[in-house]
Amino acid sequence: MSVAQAWDADKARTRITELEGLPGALLPILHSLQEEFGYIDEAAIALIADALNISKAEVHGTISFYHDFRHSPPGRHTLKICRAESCQSMGCDKLISHVENRLGAKLGQTTEDGSFTAEQVFCLGLCALSPAVMLDGKPYGRVTADVADSLIDGARRRM
Repeated sequence: MSVAQAWDADKARTRITELEGLPGALLPILHSLQEEFGYIDEAAIALIADALNISKAEVHGTISFYHDFRHSPPGRHTLKICRAESCQSMGCDKLISHVENRLGAKLGQTTEDGSFTAEQVFCLGLCALSPAVMLDGKPYGRVTADVADSLIDGARRRM
C-alpha cells in the first residue's frame, strides 16, 4: 500500500487513462485512485464518468455501495475493528467504546488532529483470536483495551 498523496486531478486523469481500457474498469480505477490519494475525491466522479462513458450516478452509486471506498482523506493511521459475530461474542463492543473514547472519534471518523481513522469491518479472518483489529494493514488478535492502547501509542510514536 503506497502513502496517500494530496488530491491531484492530473494524477487522477493519468491513473484513469491507464485503466480505462480494462473490462469492468470502474472498480480497478476506484481502487487505484484510493490507493493513490487515500480516498475518492468528489471531483473524480465526473472524470471517471467521462472516461468510461457512464453516468456520474453510476460512479457515485458504486462508490457508495462499497464501504471500503472513502469520501474524505483518512488519518495517518487506520484502525479497523472487527464487529463480526465471533468478535461480538468476545467483547468487541466494549473494545470499540474504549477506542472511541481514547481517540475522541467514533467509528467511521477521523480524529481532529488527523492522526487516526477508526473503521468497523465485518471479519478480519481472525475469529479464533477475537476480538481482532487491523492497524495500518497489520492484523492483531485477542485485543484488549490495554493492547489497543499500546497499538495506538506505538503508532503515535511513529508519526
